[in-house]
Amino acid sequence: MATETTGETTTDNVTVRRTVTSSLDSVWGALMQPQGASALLGEGGELGNKGDAWKAADGTYGVTRSFHPQEQIRFSWHADEDAPATLVDLHMRAAGDGTELELVHDHLPADADRDWLTQHWDKALARIEEQAN
Repeated sequence: MATETTGETTTDNVTVRRTVTSSLDSVWGALMQPQGASALLGEGGELGNKGDAWKAADGTYGVTRSFHPQEQIRFSWHADEDAPATLVDLHMRAAGDGTELELVHDHLPADADRDWLTQHWDKALARIEEQAN
């Protein structure tokens, strides 16, 4: 199975999908390690339980909103101290021997750079894939 990535944008959200060759167990295991959490949130970002705050070295920050092992992680995401809260929802499921990842970044303000966000999250999913291999 080859890695496949797709992305789409709407006025309210950005969606990035990637099918990776690693098993769901491997992907989840990678996300639960510091390098995997940093791959998703940014350097220094740490995933936590529902209600736990996180902050990355690049100034992005938020709070874990939902945490369902091997299914879903949802967290608020602020681009910086002055940015409005947006919501990122990462779903994962087994796909044969691999894993389908779908990340939706929702509640975007009208002036959000959707192209940049699509690239940002696509790179994050690629880093998660690297960590899972």
